[in-house]
Amino acid sequence: MDAYDQRGNEIVTYIIERNINYTNVCNVYCKFCAFYRTERDSDHYVLGHEQIDQKIDELVSIGGIQILMQGGHHPKLGIDYYLDLLSHLREKYPQVNVHAFSPPEFNHFAEVFRMPLREVIVRFKEAGLGSIPGGGGEILVDRVRNRIAPLKCNTEQWLKVMEIAHAEGLRSSATMMFGHVEAIADRIEHLERLRELQDRTGGFTAFICWTFQPENVVLKATPVGSAEYLRTQALARIYLDNIENLQSSWVTQGPRIGQIALRFGANDYGSVMMEENVVSSAGTTFRLTREEMERLISDAGYEPRARNNHYQLVN
Repeated sequence: MDAYDQRGNEIVTYIIERNINYTNVCNVYCKFCAFYRTERDSDHYVLGHEQIDQKIDELVSIGGIQILMQGGHHPKLGIDYYLDLLSHLREKYPQVNVHAFSPPEFNHFAEVFRMPLREVIVRFKEAGLGSIPGGGGEILVDRVRNRIAPLKCNTEQWLKVMEIAHAEGLRSSATMMFGHVEAIADRIEHLERLRELQDRTGGFTAFICWTFQPENVVLKATPVGSAEYLRTQALARIYLDNIENLQSSWVTQGPRIGQIALRFGANDYGSVMMEENVVSSAGTTFRLTREEMERLISDAGYEPRARNNHYQLVN
């Protein structure tokens, strides 16, 4: 958690990555999501290799080393689309880590492909998948999940993906979206489920929490403020002492609160994202350059250092 440079300055890390949403078609219809489309919508899409390559070329040109690739639950994309894409990316961009496909997507894949979950994960890894994001965690309490996303995978299914992935050598992040219909006790149960799995597998590299974004979505709930976010993050830092890294969520809270979060348990400022579509669809559109991010970290009294997905420092 606490790393220092040769001069004794405490380090705060960040990563340069690009968020790529390979499709916005989804049949889960989460009540908190403003991003998804159906195949009947005129603005639905599925990205091909050329479109994704263009995005990665732009990332590589600024020194980026990772893509965060997630999409909707497309009911008609077969396994060949995913395996061909992963193999293509591994061959063309071997220096770029593919951090992709959240647990709900893997449960969806197993159902659509009619394959055992472990086989899907293994085949994706063999094709070039490098790590798994913690998306779709929301609150790992089924009573809550059934209210906000009844068609999405349940708590045990989310955790099972992570357990299998960790056993197969894939590291992952863990997340929590809070401040909607859950109770405080539900947040604690969520943290406990993550802590218990981490005790068994050690596969989570980082934890990220953020608040529900209320604009343009079906779910109606009074959003919580930045003070609640900071308190929750500080609690997570204490509770999840077996997860080494905790990431500030400036994407939803804004750069200044993201900076203050470094005093509330975060040791990582997240990513310099060239592109973000899901949160921005719900009305939050913060952007930072690498220079701005490093300045915010420095102004808070820390040494900014770039990292890779395994939290190893890079030049």
